[in-house]
Amino acid sequence: MENQDKTIKHEDSEPSTEVNHTASRCQEKQEETVMNPRGIDGSEPTEGSNLLNSNEKMQETPAEPNHLQRLRQTFACPPRGLLDRVITNVTVVVLLWAVVWSITGPECLPGGNLFGIIILFYCAIIGGKLLGLIKLPTLPPLPPLLGMLLAGFLIRNIPVISDNVQIKHKWSSALRSIALAVILVRAGLGLDSNALKKLKGVCVRLSLGPCLVEACTSALLAHFLMGLPWQWGFMLGFVLGAVSPAVVVPSMLLLQEGGYGVEKGVPTLLMAAGSFDDILAITGFNTCLGMAFATGSTVFNVLKGVLEVVIGMATGLLLGFFIQYFPSSDQDKLLWKRAFLVLGLSVLAVFSSMYFGFPGSGGLCTLVLAFLAGKGWASAKADVEKVIAVAWFIFQPLLFGLIGAEVSITALRPETVGLCVATLGTAVVIRILATYLMVCFAGFNFKEKIFISFAWLPKATVQAAIGSVALDTARSHGEKQLEGYGMDVLTVAFLAILITAPIGSLLIGLLGPRLLQKAEHQNKDEEDQGETSIQV
Repeated sequence: MENQDKTIKHEDSEPSTEVNHTASRCQEKQEETVMNPRGIDGSEPTEGSNLLNSNEKMQETPAEPNHLQRLRQTFACPPRGLLDRVITNVTVVVLLWAVVWSITGPECLPGGNLFGIIILFYCAIIGGKLLGLIKLPTLPPLPPLLGMLLAGFLIRNIPVISDNVQIKHKWSSALRSIALAVILVRAGLGLDSNALKKLKGVCVRLSLGPCLVEACTSALLAHFLMGLPWQWGFMLGFVLGAVSPAVVVPSMLLLQEGGYGVEKGVPTLLMAAGSFDDILAITGFNTCLGMAFATGSTVFNVLKGVLEVVIGMATGLLLGFFIQYFPSSDQDKLLWKRAFLVLGLSVLAVFSSMYFGFPGSGGLCTLVLAFLAGKGWASAKADVEKVIAVAWFIFQPLLFGLIGAEVSITALRPETVGLCVATLGTAVVIRILATYLMVCFAGFNFKEKIFISFAWLPKATVQAAIGSVALDTARSHGEKQLEGYGMDVLTVAFLAILITAPIGSLLIGLLGPRLLQKAEHQNKDEEDQGETSIQV
């Protein structure tokens, strides 16, 4: 027994002896490394070797605080990050002005036309960015177009700035007409032929009913309250009848990502019906515009309005089929050629229709040619839409900035503003009720009907595009009374954007999560994530 115990003790002591020998050998190697940095074999330590890493760890200094690191990165030489972006953007702005000044001279100095356009463009962009910084929890962001509108309004109504930032009416009208052409191209390309074939009755009712009801209501109120002729009253009605895709679509996408209303297709329904609603409003406005500026008997004016629709559709069909095949798909730079042709022909259609005395034909022609072109391009249509979106990014600040700059506080009479607000408020209430009736018997519950009714409220894009067309046309005819009617239409359009765009955006964000049902798979995913986090 004693011998066995000694054997066990001897076996237990052997590992400890080996550990001691190993530790002593490691200590000797560390001492040799410190005495000889080149290593045992006298060679230089290579990058990534253990010797080099151990030396770096021994010589490692304490890390700097985060705020010092950020400060050092901000004021690095050469600059990087935020400071570099600020310097670059300021340089681009100054360079743009300098290049235009070197070509045009006095036109690009304070008080000149090009100076006013450049200042308005950048102020509108800054206004949109500043409004985008206002973020409310659980709510969609406010539309940047509202900041662009307010920027133009402030430029016009601040005395010192308005004296130096001046834009001629001819240039302002031309820029707004180009922006209108871009909007119409986007609307035409955005139409889906397959969706048109499978369109449900509720989408048709939602596209036609609220717009027509609001247009007729506004026409009655404008005629009896504001004293506008019937043609101008219906023009005002179709200006107000359009819903704004710039407000509705981003809000619907946010709700769709959250899973609200997806099972019954509420976001898809509103986004699809919005395009047809806008097309109806623009077509009705152009028809009434042609009748308002026509001369002769009422029967002749009605026939001329019908003739404008026929001319617009026929020209659009011809140009649309032409763009489908020219350029052919085997050409190089196909995307840019298609985008240039569809934009160029659309702008030409809008301007030439005014020149030849058929102002209602240009918009309809643009819609038809863009729709047919997109149908012929099939899957390649999405790439052209991206190029058109870049053009809209440029003309959107100009459009809303110029609309805001047209409204002068000194030219507005309190009674006119009151009548405009009364007309707008009554028409919007009637629209909400009409929308509720249009979605009845479509499988929606009471809460979903209420949400759709209020989601069909905001106005912005179409109002900015066509709200000033009547005023521009009246100015070209040189009749003061017609200019007064056009100014009333523009004032109502301005107030409609200013009031309904932020209210509609906030209502969609507030009512969506409360009134729409959340998709079941979305709830299951959230529950699974919650269980996983609890287990972790």
